[in-house]
Parts: sequence; structure tokens; C-alpha cells
Amino acid sequence: MEWLNYHHLLYFWLVAREGGLAGAGKKLRLAQSTISGQIKALEEALGEQLFTRSGRRLALTEVGTMVFRYADEIFSLGRELQDTLQGRPVGRPLKLEVGVADVVPKLVALRLLEPALRLPEPVRLVCREDKPDRLIAALAAHQLDLVISDAPVDASIPIRAFSHLLGECGTYFFATKKLAAAHRRGFPKSLDHAPMLLPTENTMLRRSLEQWFSAQEIRPKVVGEFEDSALLQVFGQTGTGIFPATAVIADEIKRQHKVQLVGRVDEIRQRFYAISVERRIKNPAVLAISEEAHQTIFG
Repeated sequence: MEWLNYHHLLYFWLVAREGGLAGAGKKLRLAQSTISGQIKALEEALGEQLFTRSGRRLALTEVGTMVFRYADEIFSLGRELQDTLQGRPVGRPLKLEVGVADVVPKLVALRLLEPALRLPEPVRLVCREDKPDRLIAALAAHQLDLVISDAPVDASIPIRAFSHLLGECGTYFFATKKLAAAHRRGFPKSLDHAPMLLPTENTMLRRSLEQWFSAQEIRPKVVGEFEDSALLQVFGQTGTGIFPATAVIADEIKRQHKVQLVGRVDEIRQRFYAISVERRIKNPAVLAISEEAHQTIFG
């Protein structure tokens, strides 16, 4: 049986955490050459390179990043063991690191992630927002546990990840009271030449909207395009234009932005996915997210 040398792992972990050999040397009171030799021994035992040179600094490789996360958990458990034996209170939460694609509405992300915080055991949620492709890369490098997106993983991307459909719903159009009253009658034809706020062209929703507008022979007057759906909705509440939003958060949008429903379009479907490196979800927090989405949010 092969055993992991935890002394070597500790030296690696400290170098990664301190940003280099010098900082780790001060903590351990060891020469940099000694620490470097121990890390080399760990790399040989694992059969993987953990660091690369970036100028004068050491940078973690993809495998090194994964090993660092495991080491972080291992030494955190060690500290918890000491606290338990010494009678100190222990309430170490489950850490869930989630990447939220910037095209996912904030209110949808909130609804989807809330179940993880209602588990009996404590959960520490860490959210990162970015472009979907960057988040998928971080997921593949084991820097994230989960990615929430409005689209599945592109089959052309050479990354092993699995897309789990959380649910889908239609699209509603909202506007201020005056604007809604002017365009509610005769919907959806009433949207022709109506002032419209839309998501930018790089989003799934925009592509679906354009296809639907074309099929209905509707040509809205686009007065604004937004990457951030929250900013789009803020402009909408000022009366700048009519705006689309996912049906699942219709009540929150009406209440938060003081707007009214103009009309509903079930044909414009919006889908949301949980993307993980697991084909079958095992993480209890991710399971809670998936089950709540299927049974309640989109049920």
C-alpha cells in the first residue's frame, strides 16, 4: 500500500498558501532548499508536477491547484480534531464553491442556491460570477464545486463536465404601469415598435427572443441592451422600456421593481443548468439545490 507523506504535503501546502518558498521558510524555520527538496519528493511520489516558475514566483499547475484544495481540507480537519480533543466548540461548515454565469439573473441564482443554506448541517457558500467558459475551466481545475448557467456545456469544449437540467420556464414581459397599460391590449402584436430593453446578443435569451420576434413579425424599438439582467430591470422600472424576464421570478420582479405584467410567452423557454464534474451528483448541498429546483422552483 502506498502512503502519502503528510510532512511533504504540509510543506507544499504552506508554499502554495504563502506564495513562495521564502514565506513558507519563515513559517517552518527551514531553509528554502530543504523545503524545495521535500516538494520535489512529493511530486515524484504523486507522479505530477505541482508548481511551475512564473518569474521569481511559483505558480500552481492545474494538478497543484487540485492537490492544494485537498490539502486545505486535510489540515482543516486536523485543526478540527485538535479543537475537539481540547474541548473547543466545532462547527466546521461544508464549503460549497459555486460559479454563477453572469447571464443568470441574480434573483434566479438566489432561488436556486438558497436550499443549500437550509440544510441541517452548516454550509459556507462561496459565489463567483464570471463568463461561463471561464467558470467551466475553473470547474475542470477543481476550483469550483458547481457552475450555474443558462446553457449546457458546449460539446466542442474539451472538458469533462456534466450538465444537469434544473428546470425551464417561459418568459414574461414587464413594464411600468403606464407603459404596461399602453401595450397590454393586443399583446404580443402590441410589442411592434414598442420601446424594448433586451439582454445582449451573446445570451441564450436574446437569441430566443430574436427568433420569436421574427416568427411573430414583431420589430420592437430596442432602446437598450444589457449584459447584467439586474441593471436591465432597474432601467425597466424607470419606464425606459418594456423588458423580458424569466417567469419563475415574476412575483419578485413585480414587487422589487414596482412594475406590471404586459404579457406572457411560454414559447420563449429559459433553461437553467447545474454543471459539475460528477455524472451523478453526490454533494449534499448540490443535491439539495437540484431537488428543490425540480420539486418546487420549476415543479
